[in-house]
Amino acid sequence: MVHVEGVERTDGHMRVEVSTPSQLMGCPDCGVVAPSRGRRVRQLHDVPHGSTRVVLVWRQRVWRCPDPACARGTFTEQVPDLVAARGSVTTRAVAWAMEQLRREHATISGLARQLGIAWKTMWRGIKPVLEHLDGQEQRFEGVKSLGVDEHIWHHGDPRRKGPKELTGMVDLTRDEQGRVHARLLDLVPGRSKKACTDWLTARGDAFRKNIAVAALDPFGGYKAAIDEELADAVAVLDAFHVVKLGTQVVDEVRRRVQQATLGHRGRKGDPLYGIQTILRAGAENLTDKQLDRLATAVEADPAHEEVYVAWRCAQDLRATYRDKDATKGRRRAEKILDSFHTCPIPEVARLGRTLRRWREAFLAYFTTGRANNGPTEAVNGIIELHRRLARGYRNRTNYRLRMLLAAGGLTP
Repeated sequence: MVHVEGVERTDGHMRVEVSTPSQLMGCPDCGVVAPSRGRRVRQLHDVPHGSTRVVLVWRQRVWRCPDPACARGTFTEQVPDLVAARGSVTTRAVAWAMEQLRREHATISGLARQLGIAWKTMWRGIKPVLEHLDGQEQRFEGVKSLGVDEHIWHHGDPRRKGPKELTGMVDLTRDEQGRVHARLLDLVPGRSKKACTDWLTARGDAFRKNIAVAALDPFGGYKAAIDEELADAVAVLDAFHVVKLGTQVVDEVRRRVQQATLGHRGRKGDPLYGIQTILRAGAENLTDKQLDRLATAVEADPAHEEVYVAWRCAQDLRATYRDKDATKGRRRAEKILDSFHTCPIPEVARLGRTLRRWREAFLAYFTTGRANNGPTEAVNGIIELHRRLARGYRNRTNYRLRMLLAAGGLTP
């Protein structure tokens, strides 16, 4: 506990003088009662009062051990609730800064500017707290559903060491009302089976046995790691990525037919070029005018029929996830598995073969309460936002800690 001895306020600054009450103090090493050696002044940066910077002037007590055999010599009082040892930012200011980072999408530079300190000083106060929270294994307890997805933390900057791909591990556990409050568990270096396997192995048997559902994008490395380490979990192919594969097929067919009929890439005035955005939309979202444009473009050349068939296949794939009845949706999905691979359009047939390889994970969506990686993508959105606010990162360790705080993985 500290007492306020005086407050002095000037334009834009507030100076608060504090001290602790007098008390007997024993040497930390030998325990002998030590006489006082006076005080020394220590300036600490505290939470700003509105736009006013606040500086605590702590009159810190100093003692000297009277035992000549003790190697301690002099020592100063420590108040952990006020400030960390050798720190210059109060614990209250650190807690305030972490809340600003997490809730208000602040930046380290902005917070340092408000306190009137350097970026390194601000981060030096926050980083040990985040490292302490990161080391607590309790944050992995209660995870029953896991989302796995890749994340790119930089785009080929040579100053950044290590892989640019990271594997994001997200808690997708539902609460009693069936809602998902996604939180980032970790960002693992690399995008491979080994990266995923090593992380799951490090979590221990209790964590792995508790996982019932694992949602993932169609990457074989993640699927192999889940099958190997989470034998009791159901792997679910993410709906967003499946629909995306269907949309990509339509784009590929459109470009191929465009080249085959006109001999060049799409240009203004070309029938297929004019409907490229319409082909990426859901049929239920198209207006009558857009449907007329689609029909006109398809009828412009008999070869365009392939594009229309591919678009209908993508819409059928999308409809499986839109069906409110999961049983009917599963029946739609089974028909797709039985038919797409026989389609004469090579791109659609390839998609059908891909879905057949992922058959169990594809159909698992309809038997796991529609488990998907949507919340994982939302967490990725938070990460991308904070990366943009900070104008990028050069240190992956700092990046990981910041994103764990921003996306809920570390709770102060």
